[in-house]
Amino acid sequence: MGPLHGFRIIELAGIGPGPFCGMMLSDMGAEVIRVDRLRPGAPAPRDVLARNRRSIAVDLKKPEGVETVLKLVESADALFEGFRPGVTERLGLGPDDCRTRNEKLVYGRMTGWGQDGPLAQAAGHDINYIALTGALHAIGRPGERPVPPLNLVGDFGGGGMLLAFGLVCALLEAQKSGKGQVVDAAMVDGAASLMAMFYTMGAGGAFKAERGTNLLDGGAHFYDTYETKDGKYICIGSIEPQFYALLVEKAGLDAKRFAAQMDASKWADYKQELMEVFRSKTQAEWCAIMEGSDVCFAPVLSIFDAPAHPHNKARNTFVEVNGVVQPAPSPRFSRTTAEISHGARAPGADTEAVLLDSGFSGDEVAALRSSGVIA
Repeated sequence: MGPLHGFRIIELAGIGPGPFCGMMLSDMGAEVIRVDRLRPGAPAPRDVLARNRRSIAVDLKKPEGVETVLKLVESADALFEGFRPGVTERLGLGPDDCRTRNEKLVYGRMTGWGQDGPLAQAAGHDINYIALTGALHAIGRPGERPVPPLNLVGDFGGGGMLLAFGLVCALLEAQKSGKGQVVDAAMVDGAASLMAMFYTMGAGGAFKAERGTNLLDGGAHFYDTYETKDGKYICIGSIEPQFYALLVEKAGLDAKRFAAQMDASKWADYKQELMEVFRSKTQAEWCAIMEGSDVCFAPVLSIFDAPAHPHNKARNTFVEVNGVVQPAPSPRFSRTTAEISHGARAPGADTEAVLLDSGFSGDEVAALRSSGVIA
């Protein structure tokens, strides 16, 4: 059983960062009940983000549907949602509505811009949130456009993971105070937090605004990706002097010529030579030379190749559930083991079981079904 075993959390189903938060919490053993829209007959999705949760399908446009969720709230430790500010209030499921049923409830809110501020009601996506924090501006090659880093920084790192962290913090506090509170998790705030080190570097004059010219953004020849003879890629991160010396040795470089490691004026020339060196051998050949050493080296793998890497296989970093290869729960615990109990459920697949487990009578469930409130 995972470390969050015994906690019951209601997830008002959304997209992206919300489901990721639900996945993290349920991987850690929390009972997360996903409240889906009515979609009768929908097949079980092959959705990694929806694993480990039971699903109920409820029509929240009907008062009986709202009341059904409020009854679930009475026995829950937390609820989280990912709508625009004010939407759950209009539905009758806002923090105040839920607090009247359960004073100890932790109420998590996942938005892009936050619950207040000039942009709070504006639509947006990951790319917009990270643009406003300096993160997007910093990612890319010199003289070229900023490059979106998938939707990892805003949606998942600065969003879903931040919400999961906030919920757990509030749940710990509620155990002491006996009172719940609202967790305002904004992706723009989370993305800003992820940039903390670079704001430190900027304050100390160690980070320039021009992208692709800094230590960790591909500007340095010893911290970048390189193409290999077979059209694949490898990466190196030889920052420390001893690691850099090993890179120079294993790459067969002239130690005297490459001695000025931190002289940024030489980085472009050094990088050009390294490009030629790494193109002289295949990815597998470079792995044989450098992998496992202190060069800080790794092959650049696709999502289709990564699960087969020997290190990932040895640690079971990836697992297969219902025919879908996916990341295993993380982090790991020595005693309370996180696990995947099942894959994604079809929307509404567990409606009757969840409601009966939550104290609804068989007649109440039948009445809700016949009136079209649940599926």
